[in-house]
Amino acid sequence: MTHAADHRQPATTNLDIAERLFSAIERGDLDTVRELYAPGCEIWHNNDQQVQTVEQNMRTLIWVTTNVKGFRYEDVKRQATETGFIEQHMTCGTGPSGVEFRFPACIVVTIVDGKISRLDEYFDSAHLAPLVG
Repeated sequence: MTHAADHRQPATTNLDIAERLFSAIERGDLDTVRELYAPGCEIWHNNDQQVQTVEQNMRTLIWVTTNVKGFRYEDVKRQATETGFIEQHMTCGTGPSGVEFRFPACIVVTIVDGKISRLDEYFDSAHLAPLVG
């Protein structure tokens, strides 16, 4: 029996949201990314352990789409969970210095009412050197 307070989503919906999110980021379609985030969505990264707001995350994504050539995700492994999805992938592209990068990341996402309410991203910050020069 499902209760009104039960925010679990069907697996296909969660995976559809995952596909829409990462495809939009790769295309630089930040309007779609913004639409997928719930108001008050929190974006957390293990490297600084700080929570970003949607607006802060949009600024980061604008920087990435402006400064990284060939930004893409490879070797994607995606699994629906009762409350969202987990994705492992290789984050790839060419940084502003012209150095190619490829680093593993794991994303844990919570979805409430069809919108991303929280996104936790785990990666080794040592791999960011080509992005920051």
